[in-house]
Amino acid sequence: MSILEVTNLTHGFGDRAIFEDVSFRLLKGEHIGFVGANGEGKSTFMSIITGTLVPDEGKVVWSKKHRVGYMDQHAALGKGKTTREALAEAFQYLFDVEKEINDAYMKMAEMSEDEMNAALENVGELQEELDTGDFYLIDAKVEETARGLGLSDLLDKDVAELSGGQRTKILLGKLLLEKPDILLLDEPTNYLDEEHIFWLKNYLKNYENAFILISHDVPFMDEVVNVIYHVHGLGITRYSMSYHEFERVFEEKKKQLENLHDAQMAEAAKLKDFIARKKANVATSGQAKAREKMLAKMEIVDTIHEKPKPHFDFKFSRKPSRLVFEATDLVIGYAAENPLSSAINLKVESGKKIAFVGSNGIGKSTLLKSLMGLIPALSGEIEKGNFQDIAYYEQEIKAPSQKTVLDDLWDEYPSWNQAELRGALARVGLTTKQIETRVYVLSGGEQAKLRFAKLMNAESNILILDEPTNHLDVDAKDELKRALIAYPGTILMVSHEPEFYEGIVDEVVNCEAWTTRIL
Repeated sequence: MSILEVTNLTHGFGDRAIFEDVSFRLLKGEHIGFVGANGEGKSTFMSIITGTLVPDEGKVVWSKKHRVGYMDQHAALGKGKTTREALAEAFQYLFDVEKEINDAYMKMAEMSEDEMNAALENVGELQEELDTGDFYLIDAKVEETARGLGLSDLLDKDVAELSGGQRTKILLGKLLLEKPDILLLDEPTNYLDEEHIFWLKNYLKNYENAFILISHDVPFMDEVVNVIYHVHGLGITRYSMSYHEFERVFEEKKKQLENLHDAQMAEAAKLKDFIARKKANVATSGQAKAREKMLAKMEIVDTIHEKPKPHFDFKFSRKPSRLVFEATDLVIGYAAENPLSSAINLKVESGKKIAFVGSNGIGKSTLLKSLMGLIPALSGEIEKGNFQDIAYYEQEIKAPSQKTVLDDLWDEYPSWNQAELRGALARVGLTTKQIETRVYVLSGGEQAKLRFAKLMNAESNILILDEPTNHLDVDAKDELKRALIAYPGTILMVSHEPEFYEGIVDEVVNCEAWTTRIL
């Protein structure tokens, strides 16, 4: 039984085509992995099927009997709302029923007896809906979910004050409280710590209903999906298999098409050579014409065109002093009465590569900013070495530029000419169309590649990277890992992906050892 049918979908932005005559279906119980390189249109597809974006052509038809829950990687939580209120929004439909009941009681004073009886019958049905939906247990359910996701301490905090990971947990918690029939998840592991990625993985493995998952976390995806839809070129192809099996089958398919293409091109070359040699001769001109007809009918198959693969290469400036940072009894945070840490003692020497790990909200990003001097320490001391050239990759960019990608990079390197700018952007895997697109229109992965283009062309001897793999596709992650291994300088990195930082770093610091937060 089809829960969702998409037929003849075509869509684009300006002169940039995204999909052309695409079809898709979601069946009951399917766990779908929606995969493809950055910028292929995965999040755009989610926006189309949820109705937030109207396609240029095609139909999107949902079964009327199913409720859909969508966790969007770009979803916002408004300022002035507490975590408790944000989670309780999962039950908005029940609050609407309560309001309908109260409105009905207010109007009863002006009703006739028959109208009163009809209204009371309606109120009874509405009250049953509240009871069935556990309306009077909403607070208990919110608190239970908050405990499971490590949000109990944050229930009365304004969501605007929370970290990216904490806000992601709220969105996830709200979605699970809604208990939809179908889950749509766009990069749900971004900003989540290892403990809650593990929890979400087990939840999805045992999820009875259907879901569509966008993720570049291959180990996570491979354990939870049973169908792959591959977004490539302007189309979407279905594979009823695990992600690793899909990778093997796709590589085989690509090689087969390349071999067939090469064989056809060789055959076409032979025919052209024969025609050129025999056409002028009266005795053989008939044979040449026959070959011309054969050549005209030949349909050369297309090979599978890969997106340009990125190449990262961080420029090293000069050797710094042996000591990079030394923190002595350092206490970090934003208010003396509410510190994020107990006393931290940490020494970083030149050439060290360190991963900082631990739950969200315990101050990993704050530690990096404190070491750089972007946030003042609450107490303690930070000693910095000499000759520091720091390149900093921040976890979140709150307002992407309205300029084109080319102009945005030009602002960073005003002395460069167009050829140099385009070359730098092409090296990180951005196409000509993407280079000429406005930054805010790009996918999260494309924006990340632009940020790396800025970073790697600035000479540095210290890289400070806060969740650098969020939004990056598999090829970009692999290339980033290679580049960081090759980088001769110091690296301080916050990451929730052991598969990424293992092999790069020579030390892992668990920040939960000094946090003041209840975990």
